[in-house]
Amino acid sequence: MSVHQAQNAKLTPQKLRQMKQDGEKIAMLTSYDYTLASIVDPLVEMILVGDSAANVVCGYDTTLPITLDEMIFLGKGVVRAAHHALVVIDMPFGSYQVSQEQAVGSAIRILKETGADAVKLEGGEEILPAIRHMVHAGVPVMGHLGLTPQSVHQFGGYGLRAKEDAEAQKLLHDALLLQEAGCFSLVLEKIPAALARKVSEQLTIPVIGIGAGNATDGQVLVLHDMLGLNQGFKPKFLRHFAELGDAVRNAVSDYVSAVKELSFPNGQEQY
Repeated sequence: MSVHQAQNAKLTPQKLRQMKQDGEKIAMLTSYDYTLASIVDPLVEMILVGDSAANVVCGYDTTLPITLDEMIFLGKGVVRAAHHALVVIDMPFGSYQVSQEQAVGSAIRILKETGADAVKLEGGEEILPAIRHMVHAGVPVMGHLGLTPQSVHQFGGYGLRAKEDAEAQKLLHDALLLQEAGCFSLVLEKIPAALARKVSEQLTIPVIGIGAGNATDGQVLVLHDMLGLNQGFKPKFLRHFAELGDAVRNAVSDYVSAVKELSFPNGQEQY
């Protein structure tokens, strides 16, 4: 099996834009801790410390409960492991919606306390003032359109977005506004592939897809999902690149048996 080994140099927004211009696809994965981030870092261009940690790490049903302090705590470990990939940390629900000042303050806290390279937040035209203030303050910002999980109660679920023409036109309009406001990249989640292609072609910034077809400039998946660790979640866009859930379960079962049978530790495994 061949594995793409990314360049060792630290990735920057400028490098990502050059990759888009050169037609080189961008690989992005989530990570929430030092150990897994250490494995992922040399292989990808971007690591997202996603608010999906609310589901994967904390066991919540939605991303809404996770706090800014919790995201900062998780981000610190990932940043310590990341010597190559550009690290983006999600701004959690409630950390930027109240005011522009709150948004800038939250973003600055994330960058100062974690050492991350950028933040990501969900929404379009309605959050433009906050994005502009963050960019003017020197914060690199990644946008997020389409299915925005922090709005799950407003949408009534996690269904496909922008199926109808009006919503598709708004999404394209919002994408152009986010680029104009200074976002260095954009995530498109769970939208029709044809629309994602259109957005990617019209924007000069890199567009990263998840459930948005293969015409975007790159892809992102939740690490635990693509490794088969989160076995109860299998949307159409997700591919398991491994079945580590089964491997972990078998390893734990073998360990328990060895303990109960007194075969672990053996003579060579004690002092």
